[in-house]
Amino acid sequence: QVQLVESGGGLVQAGDSLRLSCAASGRTFSDFAMAWFRQGPGKERMFVASINRSGGSTYYADSVKGRFTISRDNAKSTVYLQMNSLKPEDTAVYYCAATGSGNYYMTSTFGYQYWGQGTQVTVSS
Repeated sequence: QVQLVESGGGLVQAGDSLRLSCAASGRTFSDFAMAWFRQGPGKERMFVASINRSGGSTYYADSVKGRFTISRDNAKSTVYLQMNSLKPEDTAVYYCAATGSGNYYMTSTFGYQYWGQGTQVTVSS
């Protein structure tokens, strides 16, 4: 089992930055590719970004490419999402997810076995 706990959400204005963190425990963190998803009000949970086990490769949804950066610190068992130039449409609950698969390109929720409880990000205009 892997336990994931997100933090860092909050209320910000459009154009601001925010950094989310997701702390993992229970298993060897570097065994898992990690991802961030988000779910806006009344919407499906959507892929945001992912990173491979070593942190050397990343993948982004087109909607956040160039604004968001995913990274990880395997020594701290933590994955991050740096969000810059935030827009009101980025408002959502953000979830981190882990997969034991080597495929970090997975954008479907079905590809990830472990999930955090989510952290709310609200961007006001």
